[in-house]
Amino acid sequence: MSATLELREAALRSYPDVLTPPALAALEALAPLNRDRQEIMARRIARRQERARRGQRIAFLDPGALIPRTGIRVQDARDGNFAGSEIPADLARQWIQGTGPAARPRASVEAGLRSVAYALLSGADGWMFDGEDALGQVDTMSLDNQRNLRLAIAKDPVFLAVAAEVAGEMNEWAQGFLGRPIITDWRAQLDFTTKIFRARGLHLDDRHVREADGTGFSASIVDLALYVVNNHQRLRAAGSSIVLYLPKIQTAEEAALWNDLLAALERHLGLAAGTIKVYVLVEQIEASFQLMEIRAALGVHFVGFNTGRWDYINSVSDALVWDRGFQNPNIDAITMTYGYMRNYEDRVRRAVNTPDRDGRFALWQGGMEANIPVGSEKGVAASMKRAVAGGEREQREGASGKWVAHWKMVHIMRPVWERAGADNQLGREFPRLAYTPADADALVLLEPAPRTVRGARDLLSVAVQYGNAFLRGFQAAALKPADFFGDDDVLYLMEDMATGEIRASILWEWLHKAAPFTDGDRETGVEAGATLTRELFARLLDEEYAKLLRASDRDVHDDSKATTLPIARAIVEAYVLDAVKVPWYIDLLNLNLGHHDLATARQRIALYLDSFRRDGTRITENLDFAA
Repeated sequence: MSATLELREAALRSYPDVLTPPALAALEALAPLNRDRQEIMARRIARRQERARRGQRIAFLDPGALIPRTGIRVQDARDGNFAGSEIPADLARQWIQGTGPAARPRASVEAGLRSVAYALLSGADGWMFDGEDALGQVDTMSLDNQRNLRLAIAKDPVFLAVAAEVAGEMNEWAQGFLGRPIITDWRAQLDFTTKIFRARGLHLDDRHVREADGTGFSASIVDLALYVVNNHQRLRAAGSSIVLYLPKIQTAEEAALWNDLLAALERHLGLAAGTIKVYVLVEQIEASFQLMEIRAALGVHFVGFNTGRWDYINSVSDALVWDRGFQNPNIDAITMTYGYMRNYEDRVRRAVNTPDRDGRFALWQGGMEANIPVGSEKGVAASMKRAVAGGEREQREGASGKWVAHWKMVHIMRPVWERAGADNQLGREFPRLAYTPADADALVLLEPAPRTVRGARDLLSVAVQYGNAFLRGFQAAALKPADFFGDDDVLYLMEDMATGEIRASILWEWLHKAAPFTDGDRETGVEAGATLTRELFARLLDEEYAKLLRASDRDVHDDSKATTLPIARAIVEAYVLDAVKVPWYIDLLNLNLGHHDLATARQRIALYLDSFRRDGTRITENLDFAA
């Protein structure tokens, strides 16, 4: 392609409508910031290792320090002494944001566009089209995602034909479930939902672009450039904002790098500063120590925070990997009202309601509702009751809206905010953020809750199932523990990569910290106070894996049982048993995309673990780039 970047020839050949000359020019313009990104990621790992070596918890920043890459003092950021953003009209009311990718694995363009049609006809106020945790990365799915979004935003005839068909199917479901249609004019409905895109995180390399010398190239830069360059003109012509979600940010320095990327792209395209708006997902514990600093670093681009659950729990577990006394309970006990989760959510709502120097506030978008209304009448009724109660709690606490993982949940959850009436909760009064040792302790607060063999089985079952789904291209997957297959009273949850991360992480924590079970288990003979030993882990893994092999094709695809499922098992086993905890389950999965050879997988797993143990180096480049 150039002296700077190299693209896979097959990608250039097959996606000229995505990898357009303007998009490639933008990649070139942003390419110098890739090395900054690599240095910042190296410092991230170094901080993690140093804290583990010294047994040191994350702390608040020195108020007199400057936020890296900015001229803003930490105390000024905390005081709101920075320039923020107005909230655009199409973001002022975001009661319900749906989430999900715009592509399907190994699917035709028409089949992939069905996902976009469901999203834009759902009645959601916004839809976060995912390029990250819910988007499969097999083959060229990241480029399929971009192609399908471009076609939908352009209202290409191919997309409109798909949308007309999907509208009828959606109304048929709604008539049966809700007793009424949900779409009256499908063409008008397509313009209702604000289009939002989630880029991949700074920690990931792209699979189709690298530097000319073979160095990995930022997936964040690729996603940002392709989405904005290919769609900004049509979005602006339609009066729509250009909006992104930024994931996995840990520090204000990382936010400042994102700000530099956004500003550089705006300059390259001749857009006014602040044209591109961003939400930040708070899914890393270190970010909770720097919320106002992150707001300030993103300045005129920043519009709000979203409160994550699975990824956030994983980050807490990972940050305290060295602390043998920090032992999480069963995952289902760690809700948004549990100990450290409750306290982090409280900091987010305080941060967004701290005014900037112009008196502007930011938005708080509540967390994910992962339930899907598919199952027995009893199961659906119970799950929907819990879902609505969760939405009502978040609305009371100050959230301006919520995420749902499936379009069918939009009309179940949106009435919560319709009843409340207000477009948003900007400027609602909460105490200012404090930065005391007690505030830091609250962000790692554990509370008594069960830790059981049943919980370990569920963690194992879903961790392996998710790894298998990922390797097949289904990064968004409807899952539940194997013991509940066939029980329609227990609903599937729509899960993404975060569900794999947290489950593998807690299993590692229980095993290596000798976390005691709170209850006995009749099936295994384990007594209360016993721990998850290597022997017990091996037994549970064998038993849960056997259930997956016996499962029907509905729950575990038959054609995966001798291909990707054994690789998923090998990855989970290696991750959990290794004495050195790796930071990302996704790294081991990414290394094994696109092949079904268990021996090769074991070699790549060992290569990664040896590299990380040696000096903290993560292998993130596409090992099959030239294939």
